[in-house]
Amino acid sequence: MIKEFLKGIVKENPTFVLALGLCPTLAVSISVINGIGMGIAATFVLIGSNIIIALIKDSIPERVRIPCYIVVIATFVTITELTMKAYSPVLDRALGIYVPLIVVNCIVLGRAEAFASKNSVMKSLLDGIGMGVGFTLALILISAIREFLGAGKVMGFNIIKGFEPAFVLGMPSGALLVIGRLLGFFNLLKERKK
Repeated sequence: MIKEFLKGIVKENPTFVLALGLCPTLAVSISVINGIGMGIAATFVLIGSNIIIALIKDSIPERVRIPCYIVVIATFVTITELTMKAYSPVLDRALGIYVPLIVVNCIVLGRAEAFASKNSVMKSLLDGIGMGVGFTLALILISAIREFLGAGKVMGFNIIKGFEPAFVLGMPSGALLVIGRLLGFFNLLKERKK
């Protein structure tokens, strides 16, 4: 059972191994706070939708399977978005349209189709937690690199006095550079392990 949790963090990390969910990753990884916020939102949606889909999978007709999954996912996204608007309006504004777009995020829909629709509730719960934690950790790593090298700060704190930031890393093209380097690094580690 623990392997269902761990695979989302290492072996099947949504960002660094499966290369899923890159649109919100590129968009919100400008700061660690945004990365954590998006990670928590996606994790909540993953956990909730995986559990519900695992519970109702046998009663959904085959031809309406995907629309039913989208309705379940959209319900959890709506809960997340309204909660964020009520309790963290600053984060809600920072994440903008990317929270509602979790509905069509390949990580969430892919886990619903590939895993929750074929496994038990407990395995689906652990899969949702693992994939959410893996996505969150990837966002934090990318955000920390971009925020530090692009602004000279991490979570608003200056780390090194007199550091000259590379402003390009604070731009969308900077996100591509950081993700590309990290993907290359993790692929190199995987090849050396073989």
